[in-house]
Amino acid sequence: MLTQIQGLHHVTSLASAAQSNNDFFTRTLGLRRVKKTVNFDAPHVYHLYYGDEAGSPGSVMTYFPFPGATRGRHGTGEVGITGFAVPKGTLPYWQERLAGLGVGDLSEATRFGEARLQFTGPDGDEFALIEADDDRVPWTHGGVGADEAIRGFHSASMRLKDGGASAELLKFMGYDQIDRDGDTTRFVVPNGNGANVIDIETLPGVSHADQGAGSVHHIAFAVEDRAKQLQVRKALMDTGYQVTPVIDRDYFWAIYFRTPGGVLFEVATNEPGFDRDEDTAHLGQALRLPAQHEHLRQVLETKYLEPIAD
Repeated sequence: MLTQIQGLHHVTSLASAAQSNNDFFTRTLGLRRVKKTVNFDAPHVYHLYYGDEAGSPGSVMTYFPFPGATRGRHGTGEVGITGFAVPKGTLPYWQERLAGLGVGDLSEATRFGEARLQFTGPDGDEFALIEADDDRVPWTHGGVGADEAIRGFHSASMRLKDGGASAELLKFMGYDQIDRDGDTTRFVVPNGNGANVIDIETLPGVSHADQGAGSVHHIAFAVEDRAKQLQVRKALMDTGYQVTPVIDRDYFWAIYFRTPGGVLFEVATNEPGFDRDEDTAHLGQALRLPAQHEHLRQVLETKYLEPIAD
């Protein structure tokens, strides 16, 4: 069993428009845009990162906004609800705030004894705010006060036709199975980074998802450094998983592999962080380009990347 995984590092999804995506996370949810860069493999498309002040691992939601992308269809073989942790007793505040800002599909529920407020984003993305005891320091310059602000991720939920093999994978990655609520099984990394919960929803009668705007592209798990990442990579490959070589993503190093249920997993390092090319006070303000795409700056800024109003 692995001991290097600390919980979630980031969650990456697809969107259909950069401005509405930016507005939803910075103005509606009150997160900070910590990086404005581009997709490594499609540099004509933004890669936007939102999180706490420094973009701490376990707090960062990232998006590829493909202009005009067709909305995805939710189903099995994907991450369903991405959960954010908020302080206990704050759901009435969030209910009023989100309703007043026109956020769709608001519904309250209780799962595993935790109160939660579920809602959808601009592209039908599925989210929940979950009340939790969480001492992580929030970003408080996005219109939400310190007493109510999002602390970071709480959890991610995978929807699978058969959760058995993915459950065994999570256990191998260091997650403990701690509870079950209906068709959902909960897994937790002991002493994790706060974003250390994964739920598996087993839904054998639900059709497979079609990825598009509003779909989660992949979820990333945090390890401290490259040495621990290499240990994880070797252990996964020894177990039979096909794992990519280590890829430099400028703000972390990444490896990827596909799970038995079809969800794409990444293992990302906490180093070097989002302040490697910007000081913390100015994160996310300027367009930062990977070195291999810097020569494209003029054409990207004038032809492909729409300006984002802050």
